[in-house]
Amino acid sequence: MKAAVVTSFAEPPHYRDFEAPRPRDGEITLDVVAVGLHPRTRSGAAGNHYTSTGRLPMIPGIDGVGRRADGRLVYFVGGDDVLGTMAEQVAVDPRRTVELPDDVDAARIAAAMNPAMSSWVALRRRVPVRPGQSVLVLGAAGNAGSMAMRVAKLLGAGEVLGAARRPGEGILGLDEVARAGHVDLVLDYLWGEPAEQAIMAILTARSDRGRELNWVQIGSVAGPTIQLPSVALRSANFRLQGNGQGAVSAKAYLAELPALIDEIGRGTIAIVPRPTPLSEVETAWAHRDAPGERTVLVTGR
Repeated sequence: MKAAVVTSFAEPPHYRDFEAPRPRDGEITLDVVAVGLHPRTRSGAAGNHYTSTGRLPMIPGIDGVGRRADGRLVYFVGGDDVLGTMAEQVAVDPRRTVELPDDVDAARIAAAMNPAMSSWVALRRRVPVRPGQSVLVLGAAGNAGSMAMRVAKLLGAGEVLGAARRPGEGILGLDEVARAGHVDLVLDYLWGEPAEQAIMAILTARSDRGRELNWVQIGSVAGPTIQLPSVALRSANFRLQGNGQGAVSAKAYLAELPALIDEIGRGTIAIVPRPTPLSEVETAWAHRDAPGERTVLVTGR
């Protein structure tokens, strides 16, 4: 089969021949239709993600839309760091698949599921948002962050604020974050220095230190570490936790997917796919998506 193959963590994947997958007991083979080129996929292909095994060669990709032997389309989540989803075929556990409606737009599902999943699962599994709560999204200018604002509203949040390193219309600058001292829940896609400053600014601005503040760490585009004064944890009702592979079980993630697929299908959670042939993966890798856009590699199957 043809696949996007990483032979060096310092280079983009190359389109070349690769041995077709051999299903293990209980697995099925899918013909891949569409795979989103997500930041998570890029970090895996660079060997930088915390789940990376460091083994090469590898096929990047963590999810996608595929076609079963009976012709039905499914959304699937890959289960192997080395044999990812940017290939003409994948072998997957059928329990990691969700059947899609007949009229589904495969590219739209492939584009939207990964960026929407982080906030959807965080607000339903990690810290279920309660009706009327105030939510701040740190890193709201990115695709996942902007979707998180819509997801929070959809799930019942009251006021939803966004903050970013490069603020736009309706999005706070990081120097304005102290205005969000009243929020109940923060979804953090930045980490690094912005989170370090925002945590203290928000806690300092709170009129009621006993009011619970849940901070859910999701992404780290601004840096992998922070310095956090111990007083932040002692002087306020502040809870810090993460959302990602390991923090939430695969079973819990998969249980949330059907409802999320329904919302994407209705257009309440949307991102514009940019379909690109799998054979042009090197060109796709060099492209930087515009806000609201996600490159999707398609096989034509």
